[in-house]
Amino acid sequence: MNIWVDADACPVVIKEILFRAAERTGVVVTLVANQWLRTPPLANIRAIQVMPGFDVADAEIVKRLAAGDLVITSDIPLAAEVLEKHGLALSPRGELFSAENIKARLGMRDFLDTLRASGVNTGGPPTLNQQDRQLFANQLDRLLNQFCD
Repeated sequence: MNIWVDADACPVVIKEILFRAAERTGVVVTLVANQWLRTPPLANIRAIQVMPGFDVADAEIVKRLAAGDLVITSDIPLAAEVLEKHGLALSPRGELFSAENIKARLGMRDFLDTLRASGVNTGGPPTLNQQDRQLFANQLDRLLNQFCD
């Protein structure tokens, strides 16, 4: 299992959890972003800088993804593409996307996009809190234990 990170929107605290997991387990973590990213000096932690543009990083992740790889993203359409390629998708809030929940998540995303396009302020997601970080760390550990043993 490799871990791919949609790094442009990934919170720093989540990247730090991933870096510690990479150091502890040896799993390869690759951050993909359209900007330069600083990473710890470990051979199994990498960063790929892609050209600026809408969904360029997402397309790069999908292109490189292998079945069984894990993608860290809050981007619902990217998570759907990951699932189609038989990968795993985990949000920075610890939500594991699945075939059972992705259609509902895509539908809600599209509904909110429609509201925003019509001028309704739907607000943004709440700030990442300690409970979210703990849920993410627990899900990550569970996945690493399940797929890397």
